[in-house]
Amino acid sequence: MSRTHIDTGTEECLAYETDGIAVITLNRPQARNAITDPMKAGLGIALDYAARARSVRSVVVTGAGGAFSAGGDVKQMAAGRDEDGTLDEQIYEQRQDHRKTAGRIYTMPKPVIAMIPGPAAGAGLSIALAADMRTMAASAFITTAFARVGFSGDYGGSWFLHHLVGPGKARELYYLSDRVGADECLALGIANHVFADEELEEATMAMARRLADGPPIAYRYMKENFNRAAMGAELGECLDIEATHHIHAGLSEDHKEAAKAFVEKREVTFKGI
Repeated sequence: MSRTHIDTGTEECLAYETDGIAVITLNRPQARNAITDPMKAGLGIALDYAARARSVRSVVVTGAGGAFSAGGDVKQMAAGRDEDGTLDEQIYEQRQDHRKTAGRIYTMPKPVIAMIPGPAAGAGLSIALAADMRTMAASAFITTAFARVGFSGDYGGSWFLHHLVGPGKARELYYLSDRVGADECLALGIANHVFADEELEEATMAMARRLADGPPIAYRYMKENFNRAAMGAELGECLDIEATHHIHAGLSEDHKEAAKAFVEKREVTFKGI
């Protein structure tokens, strides 16, 4: 199966497209993929490509070298690296980083899987939580980690976790910063599937393949329906937008072809039109 390279501008974030799936890899294995400015920029570029390219139907975000991401680079923090710009400028840049990465994952009109082969901590965990689904290796674990380094948390992790596990458990995970293993993540609903370490990639790519073969128009509307509900839309608004999206999807060629294929008892090929 051929691969098309996606230029992210940095070796710290690698990306390629294969048969409708965009695979994005955080790539600082020597530092458990701790996040740097070049990595954030590269991730934003790759996500923007994946969101816009019609050829991309599903997305997998993962990390190299047996980890997802350790979050912010604490060694650089301890070294007292100077930040560029005024306080207001730094806040503005951080807000833009949030929207281009975790925000882009959450809002892009395509299903995104975070494949977690090992530790996912801090901002790295937040990025994984932004995805539609998460797969984990049996040996992997997560930790919010922020309290351990005197941070309050970033990249939307508190919002995502609140909606995944509820306010009480989310606060516990943030305040105590305990490690949570894959099986507990599955029980809590943080992970959708846990696979043996050696089966994680193959199983996750099989899920991504199913999504890429699915109905992109319907997925776009499904994702918006869920996001609107999570963002606090009241029931009447959710009912109205579901009705609008449902009718729009029903007018698509994909729906017409799928209905015909159902009657004729054959497989359907969704084209996104």
